[in-house]
Amino acid sequence: MATLAARRLLLPRWVAAGGRGRLLGTAAEASPGGEEARGRGGEGGRSDGAIYVKKPAAAAAVTTRDETSVAMPTSFMTGSVVGKRFYRDATVRLADDGNGWTVMLDYRTLKSPAKRPLKLPSRALAMAIAAEWEYQESDGIRPFTMPLMKLACTALERVPLTRTKVIDNLIKKFHQDLVFCRSPADSELTIGVHQKQKEKIDPILDWVNTEFGFKTVVYTTFLGGKQDEGLTRAVETVLKKTTDCELASIDAMAAAAHSLVIPLAIFKERLGIEEAIELIRLEEDHQVDRWGLVEGGHDVDIADLKVQMSSAVVFLGLSRGM
Repeated sequence: MATLAARRLLLPRWVAAGGRGRLLGTAAEASPGGEEARGRGGEGGRSDGAIYVKKPAAAAAVTTRDETSVAMPTSFMTGSVVGKRFYRDATVRLADDGNGWTVMLDYRTLKSPAKRPLKLPSRALAMAIAAEWEYQESDGIRPFTMPLMKLACTALERVPLTRTKVIDNLIKKFHQDLVFCRSPADSELTIGVHQKQKEKIDPILDWVNTEFGFKTVVYTTFLGGKQDEGLTRAVETVLKKTTDCELASIDAMAAAAHSLVIPLAIFKERLGIEEAIELIRLEEDHQVDRWGLVEGGHDVDIADLKVQMSSAVVFLGLSRGM
């Protein structure tokens, strides 16, 4: 599921004229004589697939990067444009220690804002992130068009250092989860919402009961309710067993969905992207159907939610090698 979503999100622009838009499997294929280099395994390449292309003459003009790597500035995680495109090709290669994959911008290894090599758990994820770099235009690198790269930096730098805080924050908000909040059945403003929630959300609550062994508490107040301590501990145990990439994905989805149950259902392969987005937007879509869509408001919110959820689901799946 995640791999298919990745293709839909990332593949359309991989094929373009003149090599500027192509995504290549290894650094060997990025060199002008890629096939020949792979064949001889000598100058310009090695037979094990870890290929080093020659430094282009124009690279000498780049003074902010060293000879073998390039690190993104800290503003990459929050900025809109962080500089002009300084590379020709984005490729992937096996990490030097053989454990994981790295992204190459021409002959340089890509590093995180903290100047750590961006080592990724699967070739598929590395290629997807390389695709994001391949899409960048010559006039500027735009981080907001690179959600997978941002998630990778989060998983590499933030999660290992703040794992306990990330989990504590998720658990703290768990009791106010979107799926536990039920609209009053007799409200004029929300007429019809209550029935839709029962039809769409109750099956997910039944899944929580089956998956974790505890019945959930449903409430109708904005102040929230209190879930069983056993359920809370069971959810916390699942979070503690996640990898850094998995936790980064769940945290990103929870922030977008205002729910931890929905990301966990995706994590456990109970929900798909489209089903999840339908649940998240259930009440608002009901109001849009009733009162109409506000252009520049509802449509932008929908697009933003789709990007945030889809990129996190794709990142989750590709980090698992799916």
